[in-house]
Amino acid sequence: MKTEIVYKKQSSIIAACLWMFIISLLLFWLPLIGPLIGGIVGGKKAGNVSRAFLASLLPAIILALMLILATGSFVLPPVAALLGGAVMIVYIVNEFALIAGAIVGGAMA
Repeated sequence: MKTEIVYKKQSSIIAACLWMFIISLLLFWLPLIGPLIGGIVGGKKAGNVSRAFLASLLPAIILALMLILATGSFVLPPVAALLGGAVMIVYIVNEFALIAGAIVGGAMA
């Protein structure tokens, strides 16, 4: 009798988070498509939908903190508020694309 050993691929939320973050940064010039691709790749790396959703929130938190620090360094508060608001709107739209891609990628895994 021949026995086969099947190894299940280990999935990691941190690795999926890094894939999403790096691909989203590299494809920043594609406003909705870049985060969608990053979400799909990261979602497949996460292994299932719930882990993919969690992994998609971690880059969101990191990028939101980076935006707060970047816009808080301006001398004029009205300029910081306008710039921060405009960037946050673009960021929220891209984050929805990342979450949608993560859900699709997690379902494909």
